[in-house]
Amino acid sequence: MSSSTPATLKRNLKQRHVVFIGLAYMSPFAVFDTFGIVSEATQGHVPMSYIIITIAVLFTAFSYAKMVRVYPSAGSAYTYARRTIAAPVGFLVGWVALLDYLFLPMINALLAKIYLSAQFPEVPGWLWIVGLLVIITALNIVGVRISAAANMIMVVFQALLAIVFAVLTIRAILADDALSFTFAPFYSMNADMMSLIGGASVLALAFLGFDAVTTLAEETVDPRRTVPRAIMWIAALGAAFFVAITYVMQTLVPDLETLQSIADDIEGASPYIALLIGGIAFQTLFLAGATVSVLSSGLASQLSASRLLYAMGRDGILARKLFSYVHPKFGTPVFNIVLVGAIALVALRLDLNAATSLINFGAFTAFAFVNLSVIAFWLRHRTTSHITGSTWSWVLVPAIGFLINAALWVSLDELAMKVGLIWTGVGIVYLAWLTRGFRRPTPEMSFNEAGDLPTGVMRVGE
Repeated sequence: MSSSTPATLKRNLKQRHVVFIGLAYMSPFAVFDTFGIVSEATQGHVPMSYIIITIAVLFTAFSYAKMVRVYPSAGSAYTYARRTIAAPVGFLVGWVALLDYLFLPMINALLAKIYLSAQFPEVPGWLWIVGLLVIITALNIVGVRISAAANMIMVVFQALLAIVFAVLTIRAILADDALSFTFAPFYSMNADMMSLIGGASVLALAFLGFDAVTTLAEETVDPRRTVPRAIMWIAALGAAFFVAITYVMQTLVPDLETLQSIADDIEGASPYIALLIGGIAFQTLFLAGATVSVLSSGLASQLSASRLLYAMGRDGILARKLFSYVHPKFGTPVFNIVLVGAIALVALRLDLNAATSLINFGAFTAFAFVNLSVIAFWLRHRTTSHITGSTWSWVLVPAIGFLINAALWVSLDELAMKVGLIWTGVGIVYLAWLTRGFRRPTPEMSFNEAGDLPTGVMRVGE
């Protein structure tokens, strides 16, 4: 490569790599992190809340699959809204989505501190945060294939450990004459729909992996086929796993009173359940799995955040020389990776609950606008040969996805709404400065991303 030609992202990822990166981003062990608080909020109906959020996610996953076939770009929701609705809208979607992408590495750093400090209380908590961020930053700089391979190993380990957890839980249920497998974890007389939806809004954090992999489209072989398939696999596998695990857990601890009798801390109930079903040896192994989960999710979340910044830098939304720089040897956006790691150091003073709600503000905003992007694309090209398939798949499905995400968005807590709206306001001010009071167009590159057609349009089926 000549010195005058900038380095670009390399196409190294196949479908299995994309699926495992998505599953790592979702973090299988996240099901254990949220079980206690959602069980309390839903009065013992965590599996039903997972089903509700799964339905919402499947509508949105369908829209992501459509959009990535049209625009196989690193920008994900930012690119889709920018190309189908308007450049300023795309900017604001990308800006708000940064809350999602930038805060998740912080959460993983915080969880590393929580898990490891419990095991090694004599070690300063800040050391675990810094140590995790140094490791994931180094792995992501070296190359996406290295990160993908590490994630595959860690996801398999988590899955095997979760299966052992489920088997031990089933054994404990069968050994207790007072317990039995019923439909109660899904629905009972004390189930309240609003609390189930509220629980679903919290659990949305577990499904962020399916959309994050769209940021890897420019590093994936045949992205128009590979990424949409990976999206559906990630959503389906994640849903089956989360519902199955929480069903056996909720059967073992069917109500808040039972949960409180087992766990000293409801927010961290899962390690206590691990102790109950497998003793101290299994609890130690369980905590090791939780640490691996934090590492794998941290790798995947930093990877996706750096690609979103790369897309915005390449378009001139952010400083192009810095944010669109790709290391000629590693083929990775090194500056972005280091920046995301540095920002995540805020975890040294961050509150876990606040960070989680802020992530969902960004996620629901991105989800809603991806659904709108599908409809906008259809409105622009419905009379051309660029679109195939039925109208319902282009309008009805994404419209339902939009309404579901809008409902989940308004159900967020007050802090998330306040900080999220302030962040959006800052984005509007920055865009006004960038466009000199909206007198200039929103910066964007001439469209030829990832080998797309000059018009950014291709023939797309269902």
